[in-house]
Amino acid sequence: MKTPLLYDSRGNPIVRKALTEEAAAPSLTGIRSIWDNESVALGLTPQRLAQVLRAAADGDAREYLILAEEMEERDLHYASVLSTRKRAVAGIEPNVIPASDSPKDREIAEAVKELVERPEFSHLVTDLLDSLGKGYSACEIMWDQSGAQWTPREYIWRDPRFFVFDRTSRQKLHLLTDEASFEGVPLSPFKFIVHIPHLKSGIPIRGGIARLAAVAWMCKAYSLTDWMAFCEVFGMPIRIGRYGENASERDKDILRRAVANIGMDAAAILPDSMRLEFVEAAKSAGGQELFLRLAEYLDRQISKGILGQTMTTDDGSSQAQAEVHNEVRLDIKNDDGKQVAATVNRDLVKPFVDLNYGVQERYPRVRIHEEEPEDITALADILNKIVPLGGARISARSVRERLGFPEPEGDTDLLGLDAQAEPAPAINRAMNRAETDADELERMADEALADWEPIMAPLVNPVQELADRCADYDEFLDGLGEIARAMDAETLIRSLAEATFRARGLGDVED
Repeated sequence: MKTPLLYDSRGNPIVRKALTEEAAAPSLTGIRSIWDNESVALGLTPQRLAQVLRAAADGDAREYLILAEEMEERDLHYASVLSTRKRAVAGIEPNVIPASDSPKDREIAEAVKELVERPEFSHLVTDLLDSLGKGYSACEIMWDQSGAQWTPREYIWRDPRFFVFDRTSRQKLHLLTDEASFEGVPLSPFKFIVHIPHLKSGIPIRGGIARLAAVAWMCKAYSLTDWMAFCEVFGMPIRIGRYGENASERDKDILRRAVANIGMDAAAILPDSMRLEFVEAAKSAGGQELFLRLAEYLDRQISKGILGQTMTTDDGSSQAQAEVHNEVRLDIKNDDGKQVAATVNRDLVKPFVDLNYGVQERYPRVRIHEEEPEDITALADILNKIVPLGGARISARSVRERLGFPEPEGDTDLLGLDAQAEPAPAINRAMNRAETDADELERMADEALADWEPIMAPLVNPVQELADRCADYDEFLDGLGEIARAMDAETLIRSLAEATFRARGLGDVED
């Protein structure tokens, strides 16, 4: 039987043979070189930074990508907060939602679940989140067909400098080749997982966090350089050499070397005609803290740009403040997770299902989302109040799921129960009693209403007879007073009294 032709999400036909071959491997020579000895951060100036960012927006992002990598390698704070945001999403356990409850869809979902539970999948998520800093990330899928199914053998992170956006829309990622070193070629279908986070509107290369943080990072680098130079001479007295009016140039050179060497060697020799003085360095108010304050300020701005807040990364926050700001981070985390899941569903789940099960009308979905932590104290308080009342019938299974507790199995020891006693908690006894009482009251109501017609006849029949013989409404109203005095309500009163007495007997005697 001929293998059906498949297409990717962009309508490109799939060549199965090419799926097992590397498409974006680096080489010793050529446009995708393995050598990585370029630097942009070294000696970076405001003018140079402006050129790098402008070139990236115009389509040449090579130097910007180098700078983004160096920023993450050279700055402890930037690397820390960016890694925090990445790991926050990579640490979420993914869920797989079947397309429907049909046996086939559940079988497909189970296969996808096995796929995302492999260790290499968490590494894939981390590599895809490299796009947060740079604006995009591409991982190549190396497919394996040695078994019964097409399965990814590994996911290879590819250097973002191996790619370029198309020159027209600047939205579609192309692979650079030696034959197409300027515009690149479209990516092979079913071969790449490309994640472009939507952090801001506009072209993707302008959405990376590195572009946002570049200016603050450069200013901090200047501040640290000046700070180190300041620390080298901080606290040392100013050395002043004095020479006479008749000193020669040779004498001046001797004095100059002495002034320089006294700081390193703490020793120098001078002619009698020269003097060396030490003047205590003047300290302006707060001058020694200037560089620290500037560096901390810039770090806070970087934290805001990456995490949306500063309380959990910088000093000066209380635990309560940090907990509030963690909720804001949960929004960012779930948004990142939602976007990564959409990429995985498009570039991994669909190819995996199409190759192994054929094209489907609907596909299972990978979901990367972290729920709000359950307030166990509040939930327990609510259950303690409403369950004994019997009005709310609550499943013990649903409570266990809310709390994250599994279903007890077999003869598992249960908390709070005596091993020799019958396992009937007070809450269950209260619920059973409430259900029994409710059933009894419903039975009594049915019995009371069973003979309502003969009970109500002495009251209803005289009114009906009056209405039948009256010619108009006024005559009917005039006759109501006469028949009301003749009505016999004894049967109804006796029936209501009996029902009330029986209902009272079922109630709590202490009520």
